[in-house]
Order: sequence, then structure tokens, then C-alpha cells
Amino acid sequence: MSVINTNVKALVAQQALKVNNRALGAAMEQLSTGRRINSAADDSAGLAIASRMTSQIRGLDQAVRNANDGISMLQTAEGSMVEVTNMLQRMRELAIQSATSTNGDTDRQYLDLEFQQLRTEIQRVTKTTTWNGMKLLDGSVNSGNQTFHVGAGTSDEERITVSIGTMSTIATGSTSAGATLTAAATASTGQINTISISGATLGDTITLKINDTIFNYSVQSTNGTLVAADVVNTLTQSGSFAGFTFAQGTGGAEDTVTVTATTNDTPVYLSTSVSAGLSVLSTANLTDITTATNALTNVTNVDAAINAVNQKRSSLGAYINRLNYTIDNLTNISTNSAESRSRVMDADYASATSELAKTQIIQQAATAILAQANQQPQMVLSLLK
Repeated sequence: MSVINTNVKALVAQQALKVNNRALGAAMEQLSTGRRINSAADDSAGLAIASRMTSQIRGLDQAVRNANDGISMLQTAEGSMVEVTNMLQRMRELAIQSATSTNGDTDRQYLDLEFQQLRTEIQRVTKTTTWNGMKLLDGSVNSGNQTFHVGAGTSDEERITVSIGTMSTIATGSTSAGATLTAAATASTGQINTISISGATLGDTITLKINDTIFNYSVQSTNGTLVAADVVNTLTQSGSFAGFTFAQGTGGAEDTVTVTATTNDTPVYLSTSVSAGLSVLSTANLTDITTATNALTNVTNVDAAINAVNQKRSSLGAYINRLNYTIDNLTNISTNSAESRSRVMDADYASATSELAKTQIIQQAATAILAQANQQPQMVLSLLK
């Protein structure tokens, strides 16, 4: 049928040209931005997946920075403790020198001058060591506990709490236990028994006897809640307590540990004891070395102080190593997540350039066909001659 008002062939060519132009535009957009998904219309599900991955990746990258900052903080604290150790070693040397009878009272006075200056400097260093404006060694910030967020989420497992404690006073030997542990019952015929922890002192050794198995734990914090949490984690990870589960109390009882037997009607027998560690006392315990007797006493006191500082340095070193492994793991997860997001979001240039070439050729062909379709109605004129 020959018609003029409706050129069906031209309409078909126009529609094909519109569809091809849309595909051409999409290919050019992918090539210009480098992304396969530039709007939700391109791939709505893929956009949602990529957006969640972006949140995770950026959170992981920030967690890596947090962990690095944590390492810097702990290294600053440990660096100051290095100098404290050096001064204590020199003080011990002076005390040993003063203890010998080849030195008279006047000589001991000279030795004591340096001893007292070092004693004062230890106090000054431990009270003024700061990181980002926060004092690290006097226990004034968060009671000496620093929590580093090292994950992309909000769970407790993504936080590492380090007890720096207080080193603004020198540690010396203690003869009484600082921590108080109370078992709910010496023996329980049920499946559950509870331990309450309070008054923990750094260096105390908590001994728990659960039925016939003994567990020793060295206190790393003065906070009963943190001690309870660490005890639960340590017991849970231990392979010595099969048949028991451990949980920290809640609702105001966070300083308690609950021991539950996994077998019905199995009694849980608990006994507890605490051996004193190194409690933090004033530098007044490091008196003077003006007499041989005082010098010998201060050798013992300085040894206890060195042990206390070494214990804290060892703890910080362990946390620094842990944070380094945490950083490696976070970086690995971030890298793999970025690779996964790339598969969803990024444009495949080989595919996109092929699509661009195809659509350009189709555009040229469709344009030529549209021109031919527009010429066909002119044949009607031959019928009017």
C-alpha cells in the first residue's frame, strides 16, 4: 500500500535509531567514567551491593588508621617506660655503690644527689608523657584504659581495650592481695556457679579451681569489668575446660564470671585465691641511699619497680604486635572487598569499546536507512503524472 501521511518504514528506522542511541550513550558513559553502574537504572541490585561494599571498605580503611594510631600511642607510652627503666637501672647501680664500706658518709651523700634527681625525673616523665594532648601514664584518661576501634562495624569484637594503667608512681613489692574474689558457693550441686571480682590490682595472679582443673590469670587492669571479660575470653579459648561454658554478668553485674556445666545435673565446684603481684605505691618507698642499710633496702625496692615496669612494657609490646596483625588482616579484607566491588561497579573496557563500535556502526546504518525510508513516499508522485 502506497501512503504518504504515515511512513511506517521511517518510524521503524527512527525507533531502532533511538534504541541504538540509548545503548551508544550508555557505552560512552561507561568509557568516560570508568564505571559500569552510573545510576540505579543501570543495575539496581548491583548498585546496592556496591554501596554496602563501599561502606565496609571505607570503614576498614579507617579501622587500619585507628590501629596505626593505637600503635603510635602505645609506642609513645612504651618509649617513656624505656627511659624509666634506664633511670631505675642507674638508681640500682648507685644503691649498690653506696652499700659498700669503701664509701664514707660524704661519698654516699654525693651518690644520693643523683639518686634523688633520677627519682624526681621518673615522677616527672610518667606524669607528663602525652599523646595527642592526652596523658598516658598517670591514669587520668579513661582510668588508664584505651579502647581502639579496629573494625568496620559496631560489635564489641571490633574493639581492642588496652590497659596502660598508671605508672606515675613507682611499683614495689606488695604483701597483700589487692583483688577480692568471691565464689557464690564453695560447691554447687547445680550446673551453675558464679565468681565476683573486685579490687583487682595490676600484677595480681588470680587462681581458679573449676572442679579439678586449675586456671591462673595475671591481672592486667584495675577495672573489675575488664578483668571479668578477659577471664571469660581466656577460659573460653583454653582447651582445658571442655564441658563448661563461661559468661560475663550483665545488668550491673559485669564484674562477675558465671561457670556453667554443659551436662545436666553436673555440679560446679569453685575455689578461688589471689597471690599479690606488684601494687603501685609512692616513690617514697625509694627513700635515700645515704646509709648502707638504706642502700640495700632500695636495691630491693628498685628491683620491684623494674619488674613492674618490665611487666607493663611486655604487655604493651604484646598489644602492639596484636595490632600489627590486626592491621594486616584489615588490609587483606579491604583489598579483597575492593576487588569484589570492582567486579560489580567498574566498566570492562574491552566489552564497552566493542559495544561502542557496534552502536556507532548501527547508528550510521540506521541513519542511512531512515534517509532511504524518507525518500520512498516520493514514488507516489509518479502516479500523479
